[in-house]
Amino acid sequence: MKSLTIDSTKRLNNGVEIPVLGLGVFRAENGREAEQAVLWALEAGYRHIDTAAVYGNEGSVGKAIRESGIPRKEIFLTTKLWNEDMRRGTEVEAFERSLDLLGTDYVDLYLLHWPVPGKFEGAWKAVEPLFRSGHVRALGVSNFHRHHLESLAEVTDLVPAVNQIECHPLLSQKPLVDYCGAWGIAVTAWSPLGGMKLNLAKDASLEAIGKKYGKSAAQVILRWDLQRGLVTIPKSVRRERILANAQIFDFELTTQDMLAIADMNRNERSGSDPDNFDF
Repeated sequence: MKSLTIDSTKRLNNGVEIPVLGLGVFRAENGREAEQAVLWALEAGYRHIDTAAVYGNEGSVGKAIRESGIPRKEIFLTTKLWNEDMRRGTEVEAFERSLDLLGTDYVDLYLLHWPVPGKFEGAWKAVEPLFRSGHVRALGVSNFHRHHLESLAEVTDLVPAVNQIECHPLLSQKPLVDYCGAWGIAVTAWSPLGGMKLNLAKDASLEAIGKKYGKSAAQVILRWDLQRGLVTIPKSVRRERILANAQIFDFELTTQDMLAIADMNRNERSGSDPDNFDF
């Protein structure tokens, strides 16, 4: 397979390049904690930062990007439209608020955060002009099952560039990943390490695989994501983990190890099911 580096990108269906490794800032506290995490990631070579309006830390993300001294055009920035703005029909206002907090005049990727029943189709149509105008370089969705994507296709000809979904060895999402691939939709894995609930970073079988490469279970999982062709956005606010999560480009899992990890799938979620959420 093509050699991967921290600078590796994946070409989206509209030609935009998304870095395959990003930093997620879910639950990173607004203020110094989030700022420092972003700065550490950028120092380590990350060029992809993933936030969301509901995380409450867009202001800190924007501040850190400016403090880094790295030109804005060299950083791939993702944020997301929250559910209440879909319900209220305030999609454009929400986007403008995100831009103001981030201190930028565009985002590289804008996602519908969850498939709000009866609302996500209209929300997509509301934000399409943001893509057409260039204020959003790529438009996508998050937490969409296949049937959500099919419903979306009934109201638009614009295929989402990305579907960001919970994905880890206990929830491999192979059917959905394959479906997205067939339609040219890139998949980003959120909670790739299983979150606090599943804590796959301590899984004995993954640790055993890691020993063969001198790597941790977490590094094995993130490498598995990349070799599946996914984008991955592990979250951490600890410098040593942010650095370790980037040290996944100097080894390659064998086909046998890839299959062994895939066999761990139990369709077990750490987060909510997109067909059954109450927020």
